[in-house]
Amino acid sequence: MCGILAVLGCSDDSHAKRSRVLQLSRRLKHRGPDLSWLYQHGDCYLAHERLAVIDPASADQPLCNENKSIVVTANGEIYNHEELRKSLPGHKFLTGSDCDVIPHLYEEHGENFVDMLDGVFSFVMLDTRDNSYIAARDPIGVFPLYMGWGLDGSVWFSSELKGLKDDCEHFECFPPGHFYSSKRGSLCRWYNPPWFSEPIPSTPYDPLVLRHALEKAVIKRLMTDVPFGVLLSGGLDSSLVASITARHLSGKMIAGQRGSQIHSFCVGLEGSPDLKASKEVADFLGFAHHEFRFTVQDGIDVIEDVIYHVESYDVTTVRASTPMFLMSRKIKSHGVKMVISGEAADEVFGGYLYFHKAPNKEEFHWETCRKLKDPSSI
Repeated sequence: MCGILAVLGCSDDSHAKRSRVLQLSRRLKHRGPDLSWLYQHGDCYLAHERLAVIDPASADQPLCNENKSIVVTANGEIYNHEELRKSLPGHKFLTGSDCDVIPHLYEEHGENFVDMLDGVFSFVMLDTRDNSYIAARDPIGVFPLYMGWGLDGSVWFSSELKGLKDDCEHFECFPPGHFYSSKRGSLCRWYNPPWFSEPIPSTPYDPLVLRHALEKAVIKRLMTDVPFGVLLSGGLDSSLVASITARHLSGKMIAGQRGSQIHSFCVGLEGSPDLKASKEVADFLGFAHHEFRFTVQDGIDVIEDVIYHVESYDVTTVRASTPMFLMSRKIKSHGVKMVISGEAADEVFGGYLYFHKAPNKEEFHWETCRKLKDPSSI
């Protein structure tokens, strides 16, 4: 989780404008406390607040091609970056960052390279040769991105609304699975799997295929060079993720230390069934488990902070985010910079209670697609 901010075509390359962009970027510093930078090319600005997860020693941004004519500010993880590097034999990579493949793919394939990325991401890329740019967001919007328009005709992109709300006359959520091209002047959907348009997916159900897909999805997300943990509620989704993680990492190096335990984390009110169930799973898997208990008053005390960070007054969102906010601060105090969880399983598999009321299997399918297309519904 990094913070990105881009201001493009603002017709102002003054020191005052640069200072303003820096000031706005600092509003995102909680997303990336490890390093800050600002790249300026004429009246175009790319800012970045880094949380170092992959190659923390040398993969600082901006990320560029060999002659630094293509510059990227990125927030994300590209799981297939090693295969992509192999597909670009004539290119020299300047860092070990997984996102370092982005400018080189653009150089090789043009704007349509985005569907080659297997990962979760939001990024803005500037081609200084003609001052064109593109911005893109991952298939289901795991990483946030907002787009705004200034009175001076500038186009803005930010990881959070607080980076652009004071300087844009209009702003909106950047839709997942899309990219914006300044050459086209419009948004284009790049992620369009066949099951988005099929009344019912034509692929027959095969439990082994599903199992292997889940295992693959978990394992590729263990790509990290820093200490990580597992969010564990004791429910089906997080327990499966935790079990696959434990099996895959058994006897392997974990953040540079062979044989060290995987850390799991759970939060709940006193007497919460999650605390009991998560401990049972953690004990079974041999995790170093951490329980965090909070009171109703603890939750009330941090509501203002939660609303500031989630940028929403939606009751369900705030209610769900409050214990997560409290637990995240505890996780950070343990030196853990990345966690994996069972999030989004209910959207993919129709796990919410109201799915039981689906009138037929077609409506069930369309509702899962709607929730994956619309980040505000997740």
